[in-house]
Amino acid sequence: MKIIAQLIKASSRGVLLRPGLKPVVLGSARNMSSDATSKYNFETLKVTQPKEFVTQVELNRPKQLNAMNKAFWSEMRTCFQQLNSDSDCRVIVLSGSGRVFTAGLDLTDLDTVAVMQSDLDPSRKAFALRGTIADFQEAFTVIEKCTKPVIAAIHNACIGGGIDMTSACDIRYATQDSFFQIKEVDIGLAADVGTLQRFPKIVGNDSLVRELTYTARRFYSDEAKEIGFISRIFPDKDSMIAVAMETAELIASKSPVAVQGSKVSLVYSRDHSVREGLEHVAVWNQGMIQSEDIMKAVVAGMEKKTAKFSKL
Repeated sequence: MKIIAQLIKASSRGVLLRPGLKPVVLGSARNMSSDATSKYNFETLKVTQPKEFVTQVELNRPKQLNAMNKAFWSEMRTCFQQLNSDSDCRVIVLSGSGRVFTAGLDLTDLDTVAVMQSDLDPSRKAFALRGTIADFQEAFTVIEKCTKPVIAAIHNACIGGGIDMTSACDIRYATQDSFFQIKEVDIGLAADVGTLQRFPKIVGNDSLVRELTYTARRFYSDEAKEIGFISRIFPDKDSMIAVAMETAELIASKSPVAVQGSKVSLVYSRDHSVREGLEHVAVWNQGMIQSEDIMKAVVAGMEKKTAKFSKL
């Protein structure tokens, strides 16, 4: 309590004193860099920073219905790896340009087609295809590996690879006219970049998952919300994006140490036992609870002010 009292006294002078460190100014304004997104130059993705610490990644092949071509798979990996280490990014909104969110795979522009039509023997084709599939998988696993929360804002069609991709996101919003389809069986293959691994854990209904996978039938926004795949439905894209940005801005206002640590623990605990998850978060927090963010949050709460947290 003595430490808290010292913090409150110090904060009244506009500083936060931490033992052994120089004073840290609270509430100082941050200006977004004019070239905040200049380093994100992609062919299939448009990256912008509409709000402080909020990055929007937009699928940007509207004439091709945002179909996923060869460049897309590479650029997704690069983009989210960069965002993961970008201190100006705390939350990501993933959306699609044009009429639909995504039509899924672009079958006219994939290396797999060339491999299958080559003169390589079956074993060598298999090794080549294995490498390609692994690259595709990593293109969406990077969303999960990225410690910044990712909000998927889905409108109209979300087909095939779209479900693989959004299953790796943290939060999913959708418009009323949106529909979803695990399409892969219709083109003669099993989904192999995340849907069969992540979608069942999100939905939690094994019978329904198998029905949607085996039949490739469409399911619409109301059903998607009912089964827990999306959390909110909006009348149109504009209203959805607006709320997604509000949610992102709210998350971005929180301690990045706390938010990103929460994501790491949630992902780890999903794939491990309760005991392993508890051990993991204990090891994680033994270092992270020493953060200055806790002091800042306590002082701001007592003074009924909004805390300002340093970049990671």
